[in-house]
Formats: sequence, structure tokens, C-alpha cells
Amino acid sequence: MWLKKLATSPISGIALFVLFIALFLRYSTNFPTSHSQRLFTTQELSLFNGTAQGLPILLGILGSVFDVTKGKSHYGSGGGYTHFAGRDASRAFVSGNFTGDGLTDSLRNLSSAEVKSVVDWRDFYFRSYTYVGKLVGRYYDSQGNPTKYLKGVEAKAARGAQLLEKQKIEEAKQPSCSSSWSQDEGGQVWCDVGYPRLIQRPIEMALTGKISKRCACFEESQLGQSGLEVYEGCDYHANRCKA
Repeated sequence: MWLKKLATSPISGIALFVLFIALFLRYSTNFPTSHSQRLFTTQELSLFNGTAQGLPILLGILGSVFDVTKGKSHYGSGGGYTHFAGRDASRAFVSGNFTGDGLTDSLRNLSSAEVKSVVDWRDFYFRSYTYVGKLVGRYYDSQGNPTKYLKGVEAKAARGAQLLEKQKIEEAKQPSCSSSWSQDEGGQVWCDVGYPRLIQRPIEMALTGKISKRCACFEESQLGQSGLEVYEGCDYHANRCKA
């Protein structure tokens, strides 16, 4: 009887659908604790945004869906990470854009280092929260199989990890400058042994798509190398410079 009355009430079809989904999930569903094949649509995931009493809080990242209810103070209404709840906002984990188009699962035009960072975030959620399934769309198809997009993201992240390791090894060969900053004196760099020089980080272009420089210490016999830049206003043989 109550169902008949509800069906003929002014409640919209969307509200009725949400109500039934909420009741079903609250009383009938136990979320899996292993890597199972529970599939969510974007619309279904949006129901678990922390605003519905009694429902868990879910978020997606790279198409993997996690129950983050135990972090309700962060992901629930009014929390600092509430913008991640009920959606896959993978890009925002590295962009810091938590509004409008920034809350998207697209990683288009991100560097390999940034893509690696998103994958690292996904791994964090696997370690720290309960995995409950997959989001059908960009990263998983309707059968729960990884898409070419996901495989491409993971390949790009692996490449980023390789480049970061290579950069670490290369930069360890040439010691970095010490540095400090104060409001009165500004920034300073210095070398306990050798002389400070700016040098380009060639691997950084492949990692981030941008050219950057770092300060490294060179012995006098190395100062004739090409590509070494003396800090502006600093003496050629000074071991401390303003930066």
C-alpha cells in the first residue's frame, strides 16, 4: 500500500530512484573487501558523496572506487576533501583545482611526473582504505576490464618513475648547493667545497615538459664546462651567492 501511494505522489522519478537505491544499499549490500568486480556508474557513485545519512562515502581515482567513510571528518560534508567524495576527480589530486572543470578524471596534457603522482595517490588509497569496485567510463569498460586509457596512464607513470630514478642518479654525481632564505637577507646558496653554478636539468623536460635549473657545486677544474651559469651579481670564484 505504501509503495502504491509513493508511486502516485508528486515525488519525481529521480528522487524515487535515489530513495530505492539508498534503501537497497543500506539494508542489502555489503561492500567487498577484495579486488572484486562491483561496477558503478557515474550517477551511482554520486549518491555516496557524504550527504546521505546512513550511506558510506565513496570516491574514485583512476576508475578504482574506495570506501573512505572512516575519514568522514575529511571527506564528509564540510570536510577539507569533500570535493573528492562521490566522483572520480583524479586530475585534482595534482592540479589543486577543486572547482568546475578541475574535478575531472581526465589526465590529458599532464606530465609523466604528474601522472605518476596520481598513480601514487591511487596506491595510497589501496593501502589505506577499502577498495569496493570500479567506475565504468574512462578507465574501465562495462565489463570491468581496463581500457586503453588506463593502460596508457600506467605506462606513462612507469616512464615517469624511470626518469625520476635516472635524474636522481645523475644529480647524485654532482653535489647540490646548500641553501637558505631569510626575510632580511633573501635567498643564498653556497658550497662548502667548490663553487655554486646553475645548471639545467635535462631530464626535467621529459618529466614535466618544462626546463628547470638547479644549483650544483663544481671544483675549479670543472668550471670550464659548457652550460654552467654564474649567479647574477656573484663573483666568478665566490663560494656563496645570492639567489
